[in-house]
Amino acid sequence: MSNHVIVGAGPVGSSVARLLADAGENVRIVTRSGSGPEHPLIERIAADAGDARRLTELTRDAEVLYNCANPPYTKWPQLWPPLSAAMITAARENDAVLAITGNLYVYGPQPGGRMSEHTPLAATGRKGRVRIAMWQDALAAGIRTLEARGSDYVGAGATGVVSAVLAPAMAKGRTAWMPGDPDAPHTWTYVGDMARTLVALARDQRAWGRAWHVPSTPAISVRELASRYTALSGTPAVRIRRLPRPAMRTAGLVIPMARELAEMDYQFYGPFLLDSTETEQTFGLRATALDIALKEEAAYAGLTH
Repeated sequence: MSNHVIVGAGPVGSSVARLLADAGENVRIVTRSGSGPEHPLIERIAADAGDARRLTELTRDAEVLYNCANPPYTKWPQLWPPLSAAMITAARENDAVLAITGNLYVYGPQPGGRMSEHTPLAATGRKGRVRIAMWQDALAAGIRTLEARGSDYVGAGATGVVSAVLAPAMAKGRTAWMPGDPDAPHTWTYVGDMARTLVALARDQRAWGRAWHVPSTPAISVRELASRYTALSGTPAVRIRRLPRPAMRTAGLVIPMARELAEMDYQFYGPFLLDSTETEQTFGLRATALDIALKEEAAYAGLTH
């Protein structure tokens, strides 16, 4: 029997699995490929988590089911609904807590860019509407559930500005073209803090039935993030220039990923500020220092000072 079942073995799912296994908990990770970190207490299962019957079997007697999945960005409207529905079914049939890895897409653009857990779910874009529906379906299912919402990730294995924009430019000694304002303040969430928040809240009944924001360090700009990353990794400074906003939208006419990124570009063309005060005060959780996350990301990329 596994006390905890995790769907997804990306940076968050793997971090949750290691955190639990290192604490002596039995863990089962479910992915299509059977991937995941190696550990005596981690069982890796190859299965389709969108198959409600199979996932229900794999979740038998589990205390918590963690939704750490991340379908291809261009296929959210097609892939998320059945996957989320299967996890809700598995949690309900096994009386397990469903702990959901969430994001800030549900809010849509906000005046001043600041978001708390009480900001209205006002997203109008496709991906934001998908995430709203997932959360509302979980709340309506009569299960014990919670959602931990974080901003753009930093840390080992994170897919984000560092890995997608800055690192490739550094590797080639070229200018990094930023699809957004490189000087706008932005909140960054450490992958490890998302994992710790999910585990802590899943065990605390005060967290059930609502969403919480993952403790994150004070917002800094992409330019400052790049400066700190290069200083910590010992790599040369990178020049950053702002990509004209219409460029990504034009590319989206023929490139699906560019189209999806353009839909969410408001996150980087102005302030994007996550307020995690309530989570910190309620559960005593604190954000990990940003330099630790950046050092971890640099080490993961094979860069050392």
